[in-house]
Amino acid sequence: MLIHDDTIAAIATAPGEAGVSITRVSGPEAFAIAETLFDGKTRPSAMAGNSFAYGRLHAADDGNATLDEVILLAYRAPHSYTRDDVIEIQSHGGSVSARRILRAVLEAGARMAEPGEFTRRAFLNGRLDLLQAEAVADLIRARSDRAASAAVEQLAGKLSDAFNQIYDNLITVAADIEATLDFAEEELPEETLPALSARLRDVVQAMQDLLATWEEGHLLRDGALVVISGQPNVGKSTLMNALLGKSRAIVTDMAGTTRDTIEEHLVVDGVPLRLVDTAGIRDVDCVIEKEGIRRARASMDSADINIHMLDASQALDTQDAAMLQRLDPQRTIVVLNKSDLGNRVDTAALPPDMAYCRSALRRGEGLQALTDALAEHLHVQHNAPPHAVISERHRDLVHSALGDTESALQQLEDGGGDAPILSSQAMREALETLGTVTGRAYSDALLDTVFSRFCIGK
Repeated sequence: MLIHDDTIAAIATAPGEAGVSITRVSGPEAFAIAETLFDGKTRPSAMAGNSFAYGRLHAADDGNATLDEVILLAYRAPHSYTRDDVIEIQSHGGSVSARRILRAVLEAGARMAEPGEFTRRAFLNGRLDLLQAEAVADLIRARSDRAASAAVEQLAGKLSDAFNQIYDNLITVAADIEATLDFAEEELPEETLPALSARLRDVVQAMQDLLATWEEGHLLRDGALVVISGQPNVGKSTLMNALLGKSRAIVTDMAGTTRDTIEEHLVVDGVPLRLVDTAGIRDVDCVIEKEGIRRARASMDSADINIHMLDASQALDTQDAAMLQRLDPQRTIVVLNKSDLGNRVDTAALPPDMAYCRSALRRGEGLQALTDALAEHLHVQHNAPPHAVISERHRDLVHSALGDTESALQQLEDGGGDAPILSSQAMREALETLGTVTGRAYSDALLDTVFSRFCIGK
């Protein structure tokens, strides 16, 4: 077990007014620092692990000046978040009190923690693997219940178990292949290489199954970009306000009211969405509106889902027809708004396989049909249990390892005297890549990249 030789400190709670603020201290001098600052019936040095004490905190250079009334929580190594000695100081909420306490702790000998350094120590001390450490950041940043549940599953080790099983199976196959190198080709039983190939195909399938979870992971972590597009005055801003349940975008009968993209966040069936209202697309001379239309088109090109709105009371014109042909049917939902005023759009003219629904938003009609269509396009499984899903980092590494593993499999299936040697070399590459997912293999640069996403107090 690695215990660090310096002591770090940081405020672990968000800034601003609150009932409680927490300052966290971790390292070999945590209890000694608390001893110099804390005044209570119980001395920090005498506190057992997992205990707490009430008292007052004062600056190290002025024992008479009380900084705050506090609760001191003591955690003895290795039974703490970092597996180092840890002291947590619970004070009254508010930025001033917390900053005064942190300053006193630093002046007493601690060092200011870097972003994610507490969790980095937990990883280096063996309390968490790298996947679990990343789950901490995902849980903090979760914007929906479904995202939080997936992060909790990952923190519990479900994703680690999947990766470890793949790693262990791959290393076992690699060892068995290398064992064949001790035999001449004619001495190997005929079924040896086919049997190894079958086991390697199972590993390939397991990697592909993990890769299949990336799209869901992307939606849960980053949110789906949903862009509302269409000509002026078809109801784009009305739709945005209806989905948000508040008046966010200005709605008027004047064409060109929205001249820039407006972005807001909401959750649909557990999936966070980045909802973007765009400028109405039309031919104009106004420089400002032209720029808004350019931005609208750029948003549409990068969207996970386009909600393209049409005025159902007007026949489909050439501009809308051209725009519909430009959109990907698999990523588009057409909303035929103002259907209460008539239905003059021939749905047979819509591109094949392009979903559509009708609405009369000013009368509050059609919103549920649209949210159902959104959930279907997001491939949301309403009754599916929460499960851990891979991130962008994991996907890139698994994709690379999969390529090496498929190369190893191809070598085995092609046969030949060099097949075991070439196959084992490819599998070594795959194993090294997979090891960086869970942290079996890591570099300082990798840890810097992972933990730079964290807040300082975590």
